[in-house]
Amino acid sequence: MLSRVAASFYWLSRYIERSDGMLRMLKINYASSQDAVQEFTWEPVIRIYAGLDEEDEDHAPLDTDSRAVLKFMVTGKANANSVLNIITLARENARGVQEHITKDLWQCLNEYYHTIKDPKIEKALQREDPIGVLDILIKQVMLYYGTVEITMERGEGRSFMNIGKYLERAIQSVDLLDTKFGSIDDNPDLLTDTTYWKHLLLSLGGYELYLKTYREGFEAENVLEQVALNNDFPRSVIYSVNNIQRYFERLKNESNINDFRDLSFQIGRLQSRIKYSSVKSIREEGLHTFLAQIRGELYGIANRLNEYYFAHS
Repeated sequence: MLSRVAASFYWLSRYIERSDGMLRMLKINYASSQDAVQEFTWEPVIRIYAGLDEEDEDHAPLDTDSRAVLKFMVTGKANANSVLNIITLARENARGVQEHITKDLWQCLNEYYHTIKDPKIEKALQREDPIGVLDILIKQVMLYYGTVEITMERGEGRSFMNIGKYLERAIQSVDLLDTKFGSIDDNPDLLTDTTYWKHLLLSLGGYELYLKTYREGFEAENVLEQVALNNDFPRSVIYSVNNIQRYFERLKNESNINDFRDLSFQIGRLQSRIKYSSVKSIREEGLHTFLAQIRGELYGIANRLNEYYFAHS
């Protein structure tokens, strides 16, 4: 497969996954902002998904204005990381490999693009119930994943798509854990705040699994265990890394054996690092230190993929 084609598959999938995580987080945070007794801040969401830190004055006015945040994050043309701009990039990547994807998948992406571009979406976010609008967009993502699953050939292209998806998902889960647990340092009361942990799990689609797995209620260590170490949770860090390894193994061939072994070793090392960790060992090491190392390894894998497989794209 040409490196240009492989890169387009990979980035198409990363952009779609990023939009999905963002939309789900926005939906849960908007619901949380409506129930908040004290002033609600969107700063953690903006920091994770817009690439802005808490000192950046450009987003300061948005922190407590829910409607302004939704406009900025969903349809904001000036925000390079808005859902609108991300899906535009996804569509551009799909257009570049249109002969390699199914007609159904192209039509699905086109529908998502035109849905988010429709001026009615921005107006509805400002004047109607935003949750209904976000649900429309989330369903577009679900339709995309279903279309990929039932129409795409099980070849190299789909392997690159899945590597991109799970790499993006792992990074998002690490960033979310780091941000949410980091907030406890400034506000220790959050450690025992049931609603705080419930909203974190809802934003990842892990609420129902948590209730089935842990009977003692919402505890920070149990949330950490599920999101980082649970092999059965589709958005856990270990589940994502396992799937990166799974789909990367399918790319093995004699023409790139040395590059393959190098990157395979890097993925396997990360996989073992997480697999043989426990909540206790992570706590002893320091959660932020652990997550920073995992994030660094994930970005290292992304850089090696670019170097070995996409360098000539």
